[in-house]
Amino acid sequence: MIPNYPIAIASLMLVFIFTLIFNLLLSFTVISPAEAFTCRDYNNHKICILSIKRNAKNYWEYRASVIIDGVRSPVEIYDCRQRVRIGSDRNFIAFGEDDGGELICSFFRMSSPTEIANKKTPTQEYTLNEH
Repeated sequence: MIPNYPIAIASLMLVFIFTLIFNLLLSFTVISPAEAFTCRDYNNHKICILSIKRNAKNYWEYRASVIIDGVRSPVEIYDCRQRVRIGSDRNFIAFGEDDGGELICSFFRMSSPTEIANKKTPTQEYTLNEH
């Protein structure tokens, strides 16, 4: 018996070509991480939030890294209560029009635990009129 090497090579080549085409098509359907950022136009600046993490203890603080007009900033703490950002050198800088602090605080505004606890439910708002 003589082995059929050309047929085996041709079938392997077809599998390789189909796999290559499938991988190329699949790569176009997946969103790259660079496109997955949250970007907004804010005060004539394009601000993209790269990463954001809410502080569990101080719910009004966010640790975030942003890109403002294409310039990436380091991770800083945004204090939404005092309206300041705290840099890695621990300096306090008041929110400005072009730093993204107001955007972060307005975009991710959530009620505080005490506000949630003090909210009235519909059954607490109404009392029965006695006749």
